Amino acid sequence: MRIRKKKWVAPFLENEERYLVRGALKNQEGYKSVYLELGMGMGDFIAQSAIREPEVLFIGYEKEATCVAKAIQKFETNELKNVKVILADVKDILDIVPLKVDRIYLQFSDPWPKSGYQKRRLTHENFLKIYDQILKDDGLIVFKTDNSAFFDFSIMSFLDHGYKMVAFSTDRHRKENDDVLTGYESKFIEKGMPIYFASFKKGQVV
Repeated sequence: MRIRKKKWVAPFLENEERYLVRGALKNQEGYKSVYLELGMGMGDFIAQSAIREPEVLFIGYEKEATCVAKAIQKFETNELKNVKVILADVKDILDIVPLKVDRIYLQFSDPWPKSGYQKRRLTHENFLKIYDQILKDDGLIVFKTDNSAFFDFSIMSFLDHGYKMVAFSTDRHRKENDDVLTGYESKFIEKGMPIYFASFKKGQVV
C-alpha cells in the first residue's frame, strides 16, 4: 500500500543521522545476531523487538519514506541503540546490505494478487535468489501473511527453491505465543482474521 507523502518527511530524513543508513551498510560489531525485516512499515515490530532483544541488531528495510520517518520517530522515542534503517527498494539490497544476516522477516508484504504480478512478490524465486546471498547458511526466514493464496504460493516457492520448512501454521494465534506483532497483525487479530505463518531454513535441517 502506497502511503501519502507528508511535507515534513523529506527535511526530517535529510537531517537524520542516527538510524538512517546512507550508502552501503557497514559491518556492525558487538551484536550476537543481525535480523533484517523487509517491508518494515512504520516500525512497530522492530521497535518492540529491539527493546526485547538488545543484543540483536535489527535492520528495517522499507521503500516508503513516510513509513521510514515515522518508524525513526518511534526509535528515537524509545532511545533504541540496536536499530538501523534503510530507505530503498528490495531489488537494490545487494548493493546496500553486504553483510550476512541471521534472520529475515517477511511480514504482511504486498501479495500482488492481480494476474501477471507474481514476480513482484517478495517470496518469488527471483527474490529468494537474492536472500540466498545475504542469509547465513543456518539462517532463518520468517514469513507471515493474512492472504491464503499468497501463503500457498509462498510455501511452494520456498520448497521449490530448496528451502526446508521448520514451522507452519494456518492460524498462528489460535494458540498463545510470544510473537512480537506488527501493526497490521494487531489489526487483523482484532478482526478475528487468521494469520498464516511459516519459517524456513536453507538446505537440510538437522
